[in-house]
Amino acid sequence: MVHSPGPATVIISLLVAVLWVADGRAQSKPENVQWWRDAKLGMFVHWGPVSLKGTEITCSRAERPADFYGTSETIPVEEYDNLYKQFNPTKFDAREWVRIAKAMGAGYIVFTTKHGDGFCEFDSKLTDYKITNTPFKRDVTAELANSCHECEMGLGFYYAPPDLHHPDFRTAYHQRYVEYMHGQIRELCTNYGKVDIIWFDSLPEQYPLWDSPQMFRIIRQLQPHALINNRGGLLGDFDTPEQEVGKFQSARPWESCITIGEQWSYKPDDKLKSVQECVQTLVRCVCGDGNLLLNVGPMPTGEIEPRQVQRLTEIGRWLGHYGKAIYGTRGGPFVMGSRGGSTYKDEMIYLHILDWPDDVLRLPAIGARIVSSRPLTGGAVDIRQGESGIEVFVPEKERDPIDTIIALKLDKPASQVEPVRCYLSLTMHKQVTASSSGEDTPDYCCVPQYTVDDDFLTRWQAGVGVRQAWLEVDLGAPTTFDRAFISEEYDRVREFELQYRDGDNWRVLARGTTIGKKLSRSFRPVTARFVRLNILKATDSPSIWEFQLMAK
Repeated sequence: MVHSPGPATVIISLLVAVLWVADGRAQSKPENVQWWRDAKLGMFVHWGPVSLKGTEITCSRAERPADFYGTSETIPVEEYDNLYKQFNPTKFDAREWVRIAKAMGAGYIVFTTKHGDGFCEFDSKLTDYKITNTPFKRDVTAELANSCHECEMGLGFYYAPPDLHHPDFRTAYHQRYVEYMHGQIRELCTNYGKVDIIWFDSLPEQYPLWDSPQMFRIIRQLQPHALINNRGGLLGDFDTPEQEVGKFQSARPWESCITIGEQWSYKPDDKLKSVQECVQTLVRCVCGDGNLLLNVGPMPTGEIEPRQVQRLTEIGRWLGHYGKAIYGTRGGPFVMGSRGGSTYKDEMIYLHILDWPDDVLRLPAIGARIVSSRPLTGGAVDIRQGESGIEVFVPEKERDPIDTIIALKLDKPASQVEPVRCYLSLTMHKQVTASSSGEDTPDYCCVPQYTVDDDFLTRWQAGVGVRQAWLEVDLGAPTTFDRAFISEEYDRVREFELQYRDGDNWRVLARGTTIGKKLSRSFRPVTARFVRLNILKATDSPSIWEFQLMAK
């Protein structure tokens, strides 16, 4: 039975609505966020005339401010800015893009309507630098929006506030640019039907440039249900870690944006992530209570590359089998980092074990009783629960190479269980020093600290041309350990030693030649504060993704 609200309730509701819209910092309502959190997976699309060159969007434009991190490949400005005159993606099919996203298992698409190079993939009335002035002439944003609406696919618009093409951007006439940008936001929120996500992309030092309160007010007035990310100058509705899996965070929504290859826009023969890497990245995001926005870069023809389509289809096939442990869940209560974690819904906890450290996985006590268990990925499981914790055993031959999933039913809702951290590595977030670092962008990659962040998407690399290097971890206090785990991506190490400091001397724990992606070494228990990976010989500057120490 529905009760009609009285006059006082109506007035109060209207006042609340007006104040909510007037405040540009206001966050979207919880019910607008829920569908997105339940979807878990989105398809990011970076595309534009630069796909004709196969180089990175915006960053390969030769002239750009220092706060655009660069690439080694550059295209002269005159050439870059005129690529649109050759851009004719005659095989673009919006319905096919949506079909591919659905086959992937995605619940929404986020499309680059304008990147930092200023080119507009929509028919803006405020500029001539746009898709409808190319030989193709069609408004691809309109076609994609219509297809998303027809297929009930969530629709997101990426918009980069920086604009290297606009003559007023960051000049004495910058306010005119702000008015132009706000006008384009108004166009996107007016001309394309329901928009579910507005995805801004700018750097923190640029935030004061956009008059963000007014920009947010425009969006909230025209698309009040839309989610806004945190890169537009105000907090927005969700955080956006880039090219790395976000850390466990349940108090505020987040979404990792990660490329399927090495480049955001189309790159011929780009090195794609394997289906195992893609699925495990999704699992780690969801176990951390976040989403994954996986990026593809369509070809200049308008088609998504067949190799990428195949990979996305493989992800969707996996989700077709195990989606119940992903969709509509929340992350926790077991927080395990790169080795896996858990999701939950109602009384069910779904353990996701990506990497087994031992024959038995030991988990802390959770204050709830496990009443039943079963492996979703097949085989048998033995669960032993006591006051001190939980032990999980699956025979090695029955462990899934991508993700061993075990469903645990509790005697109460899993939401009542507090998250417990199950990090196994003693080096986690400890202080790390190194002999050298090899990149000019330490805020983006290659710093020593990334070897102890439990993230296989970040790394340290020694200086260019260096063939001998070391990593040293300060455990903070004398600590006992008997195992090491090291991950190297590029197979450059040819001889190494694990060492610990004993007084003024370095003692050798173990020696080896190659490391590879997963090297595990056991040795007699050692108690030390300082531990070193000493690379004695490498073919080129070695790159280490993870350096972990453990104890039984």
